[in-house]
Amino acid sequence: MHRPAPGAVLELLKPITWFAPMWAFACGVASSGAALSGRWHLVVAGILLAGPFVCATSQAVNDWFDRHVDAINEPQRPIPSGRIPGSWGLHIAIAWTALSLLLAATLGLWAFAAAVVGLALAWAYSAPPFRLKTNGWWGNSAVAACYEGLPWFTGAAIMAAAWPDARILALAALYSVGAHGIMTLNDFKSVEGDLKTGVGSLPARLGVDRAAKVACFFMTLPQLVVVALLLFWGRPWHAGAVAILVLAQLGLMVRLLERPRERAPWYNATGTSLYVIGMMVSAFALRPLLQVRSG
Repeated sequence: MHRPAPGAVLELLKPITWFAPMWAFACGVASSGAALSGRWHLVVAGILLAGPFVCATSQAVNDWFDRHVDAINEPQRPIPSGRIPGSWGLHIAIAWTALSLLLAATLGLWAFAAAVVGLALAWAYSAPPFRLKTNGWWGNSAVAACYEGLPWFTGAAIMAAAWPDARILALAALYSVGAHGIMTLNDFKSVEGDLKTGVGSLPARLGVDRAAKVACFFMTLPQLVVVALLLFWGRPWHAGAVAILVLAQLGLMVRLLERPRERAPWYNATGTSLYVIGMMVSAFALRPLLQVRSG
């Protein structure tokens, strides 16, 4: 049996998906209030852990256990197309899991614990007996936590070398809830395959129109809570900036809801970009508060 080409392996690991957890990790670093001087090696290692390792592992695991679904939805993917033959997909997923744990172990207890949780959720999302993705409510929650909350926690924990401040945890949790809606939009492209193979994504369960409304609700409400918290914490300028970003997203959502399936990729390129900008604005809102506290 021939070995897969490096390009096919890279496609399996889906580098385009790495940005979200890497960005969330950077938000955790920014929100921690810790100085970067002398710690750049931790930041670089953490970014690699969040993206090319843990996230890449989740993509390999998902493609292996979704190979029958992908044969319907995306037959050009590396496994159903045969460019990654036999059980190579599973072997790559296992190897990347081990490499992720090895890297996480060099970054301290909290980073290792977060990596264990993230990898466990990645396997539980795709693999039996749990296969959380068969229920869009649970599956999207697992992915949202892996993409936003856990990397944010990891970035803050690595910089503080301790359990992060409660305000950091609040922001990480809220943006994870919002990411549930983003995950729902990503499911619009695979409705046919989901229906045929029993994958209960929200578009398959609720229909595209209702799922789009649910996604918008999940994306909007947590950000409004973030605005309220920033005001409560005495950061009105940051709260105003996030509020403007939310209003812009609401305008885009109106257009999205007119033709949600067709416009979901467009919204992910526009509204989701505004969402992640708000994440970083919120992270920098906390930074001086925690610098004062740590001093």
